[in-house]
Amino acid sequence: MKQVWHSRGVVVGAPVPARWARSHAALPVVFGSGSDLALLCSSRDDRGRSHIASGRVDLEAGAASFDDEPAVTIGELGAFDDSGVTSSCVVSHEGRVLQYYTGWSLGVRVPFVLGIGCAESDDGGRTFRKVSPAPVLGRTAIDPYLTASPSVLVEGDTWRMWYVSGSDWRATADGVEHRYHVRYAESTDGVRWEPTGRVCVDYRDEHETAIARPCVVRDTDAYRMWFCSRGDAYRIGYAESSDGLTWTRHDDAIEISGGNGWDSDMQAYPFVVDHDGTRHMLYNGNGYGATGIGHAVLERWATT
Repeated sequence: MKQVWHSRGVVVGAPVPARWARSHAALPVVFGSGSDLALLCSSRDDRGRSHIASGRVDLEAGAASFDDEPAVTIGELGAFDDSGVTSSCVVSHEGRVLQYYTGWSLGVRVPFVLGIGCAESDDGGRTFRKVSPAPVLGRTAIDPYLTASPSVLVEGDTWRMWYVSGSDWRATADGVEHRYHVRYAESTDGVRWEPTGRVCVDYRDEHETAIARPCVVRDTDAYRMWFCSRGDAYRIGYAESSDGLTWTRHDDAIEISGGNGWDSDMQAYPFVVDHDGTRHMLYNGNGYGATGIGHAVLERWATT
């Protein structure tokens, strides 16, 4: 079955309209209810460091607005997120609003190290405070290289996370190259996480170097995961599972029509949400968010 999506074009230009933002609008996250939904995304400052912007978006009108101050900013010198923070997902559960994000620090022999942070909101998701100066899921014996870009669901007493895990770095003629795929972790409280080592979405072949930004939705008949994978350039992929543990890739099922050049070279970082009876996808195009955030709607499932 093929998913036929229709692009409505760019809904957030780059950079976001905030005093500190100089480039990019990447990794969109939408949550809340009503026509005016909360929106988080990442923009870069004049030193190229990402901070997480907070705003509102009307998906039907195709309009967005932003607060002037970041919702989450970089950590103290030496912290796991002292060189950038990028948005991943938000969970609202039993009165708590938790934002999971990726923290960036710079390396020496490798260009960066990533870890998963968490911040909590007391005002419905407009502002956040970090629950810890350390990552809630960082490098361990199971994930020795990096962790990033979680998608989190709560099912009963179990918090479930699908996240990016680095499998290795490789030296090439052009420098070092990262490789990462999607793994699985669980928690009882959303803050203390136990990685299982289980690989949920693995490399398709030796040419695929990165599987990034999973977004998991549980429907009545299946778990569905949208992600992006990279050989020469990022393209949006898709997988299904009956239990959230064993996944089957169906990358050819994704068809996005209606783009006008802003996403001609790259389609990346999908975030899928249901709103007013329609399934929506926000995603990035060329340049890892340099051309802003696009909006597509699922028109139909087709047999061919």
